[in-house]
Amino acid sequence: MEMGMDYTEVRNRPARRFSTFLYRRPTLYLLLLLTPPLLWFGVIYLGSLFTLLWQGAYTFDDFTMTVTPDFTLDNLKALFNPSNYDIIVRTLTMAILVSLACGLLAFPIAYYMARYTSGRSKAFFYIAIMMPMWASYIVKVYAWTLLLAKDGVAQWFLHYMGLEPVLAWVLGIPDIGGSTLSTSGLGRFMVFVYIWLPFMILPIQAALERLPPTLLQASADLGARPVQTFRHIVLPLAIPGIAAGSIFTFSLTLGDFIVPQLVGPPGYFIGSMVYAQQGAIGNMPMAAAFTLVPIVLIAIYLTIVKRLGAFDAL
Repeated sequence: MEMGMDYTEVRNRPARRFSTFLYRRPTLYLLLLLTPPLLWFGVIYLGSLFTLLWQGAYTFDDFTMTVTPDFTLDNLKALFNPSNYDIIVRTLTMAILVSLACGLLAFPIAYYMARYTSGRSKAFFYIAIMMPMWASYIVKVYAWTLLLAKDGVAQWFLHYMGLEPVLAWVLGIPDIGGSTLSTSGLGRFMVFVYIWLPFMILPIQAALERLPPTLLQASADLGARPVQTFRHIVLPLAIPGIAAGSIFTFSLTLGDFIVPQLVGPPGYFIGSMVYAQQGAIGNMPMAAAFTLVPIVLIAIYLTIVKRLGAFDAL
């Protein structure tokens, strides 16, 4: 029995020494833990991304439809052509408008959740907000095309409310309207807002949860009106959550290619242009050049929202 115990102790001695060695060197231990995921991230993710971006400097022969590894900057220069520039501006404008609309709609919901719900009522709100995310993305987009169609639920409701003249006026506005809601810029905007709204509600709600109730009580005791309390206390403390949520809404809208294809008027977005260049035409260099645009725009946007404390609210 003693010999068995001695053998086990001797066998485990190297493992104990190694464990003690790592315990006394936490930096080395952390480095060993992070090395596998960092290698995966660096080699698989960043490596494939840089490989794709490098192909943006390749040459595409329009006649033979082949790609040759001849260095050129023509693809990057082509981004500033009027047609391609319009695609970038159209996508960027939609991303900004969707982020603003999501912020305006999400704030009251998030504020009510943070201030007036608890227990089961808060769980109900969480489930109600996240339940649409359980459905397939494409199914939700197709459902909205039916809702916004000419004889869909949206038009029936507006007819029931006597608002058809208003709808006709809105659909007649250039760049916003269309023949129906499902083929209008407004319809595309509504679908984007619906899909990305939960990504804005949750960060704002998390930021408002950290707002001490005693701070609001102190503001009221000092004679501040509710509007003053909101402007000088609630809103500044909620800005990091709004900025954090806008990271999701902005970047997801910027790279989406399904909604622009199924809802709204004809016209490419950055994501749909990348899909068309790579999937339909086979022009990988031009697709890679377009891929660089959202990366640059998101990097600039992250730099801006970082100053607003967005990363602290994630």
